[in-house]
Amino acid sequence: MALAQTDNRAQAATATPATADTALWHSQAFMPRVRSHERVIVKGEGAYVWDEQGNRLLDGPAALWYCNVGHGRAELAQVAAAQMEQLAAYSNFQQIATRPAIELAERLVEIAPVDDAKVFLGSGGSDVVDFAAKLARRTWQVRGRPEKVTLVTRRQSYHGLHGYGTAIAGLEPNRLGFGPLLDDTARVANTDAEALAALIAERGADTIAAFYCEPVMGTGGVILPPDGYLQRVEEICRENEIVFIVDEVITGFGRTGATFASDRFGITPDIMLMAKGITSGYLPLGAAVVSRDLWEPFWAPDSELIFHHGITYSGHATACAVALANLDILEREELVARVAELEPLLEAALRPLESHPLVNEVRTGVGLLGAVEPVEPGLGDRIAAECVERGLLMRTITNGALQVSPPFVVSDGDVEFIGVTLAEALDAVAADRI
Repeated sequence: MALAQTDNRAQAATATPATADTALWHSQAFMPRVRSHERVIVKGEGAYVWDEQGNRLLDGPAALWYCNVGHGRAELAQVAAAQMEQLAAYSNFQQIATRPAIELAERLVEIAPVDDAKVFLGSGGSDVVDFAAKLARRTWQVRGRPEKVTLVTRRQSYHGLHGYGTAIAGLEPNRLGFGPLLDDTARVANTDAEALAALIAERGADTIAAFYCEPVMGTGGVILPPDGYLQRVEEICRENEIVFIVDEVITGFGRTGATFASDRFGITPDIMLMAKGITSGYLPLGAAVVSRDLWEPFWAPDSELIFHHGITYSGHATACAVALANLDILEREELVARVAELEPLLEAALRPLESHPLVNEVRTGVGLLGAVEPVEPGLGDRIAAECVERGLLMRTITNGALQVSPPFVVSDGDVEFIGVTLAEALDAVAADRI
């Protein structure tokens, strides 16, 4: 069955993508190449998308890590339409709220591994990254320790591209060329917990506000945490009174085979950041789940404090309604458990690629997350192009690695197809080089 699917898909993806010049400035793109290679996606169903030329493509990266429940869910469209007919959106500023925002906050508090939490809603992951930075700094000021301002991240980390996210980025290209950015940031080695301890010893715990940590580093290359790493960095943060911010924008809502990676690895954030899978990308939404120690000064009955943060579409009512329905699908169809079942299948599909002469490293073994890193970064786009010709849509990330993070609704045969197609694409690029 899997081999037959491979043949069909290879035949279906041979048309040339759109070549006309474009008015759209693409995100994170080398535009001279995009101008003649723009590929327009027009339809999605399950784990597949179609482009304007009619090519049916398995969605290898689930768009940008987010289409967890798959494409074309009429149920989510119907929920959005019903909410829009009643009340599309209204601000959550001051004393105003909408029922979907309240219900979503309550549900996130129930499922997130954060102690006695409250929830701030934004419009995406980058929004809540900025929220967390401001809250961490403001918290220490409220406590009479305004010198605790430094925000620490890991090398190759990615925390969005808003102001704070750009300034704290561990991916250096995302920080270059913009002139002076935020002061008081630092980066440490990405898999060595003691590097964080050494930085604290060097700079002093009384200068450091927070440490940001992706449980599995996504855009940086799908870098898995060494055994004990996450538990150790949490311990270091606790010992030194540093806010422990866990960025689950990619890993949240089942991607690692647990509802949250924090559940899988046994860590407890002070602030947990989430987006992407919260709506499976059907509408933009982000959330920060905040522990009692951080929210209480602003919520106490005798408090006179206001946390001056919020954006126009924070807690957008229709986005929240869709998020609630998306969580219903994840639970009803037991898709998180399905990811756990698929984890060894994905590893079995990708691991043999390590022996290919064009492959530097394969990283997988946690949920539906994987990366195939070529020996030269420039090969990544060529391999991805060969994959498209065979019916598999792929995306390159740091060091030209091929991102593997399909929707949770992929079949066993789809997972096998990913491995087979990557092998064929690698062979094609190797033959071309010769």
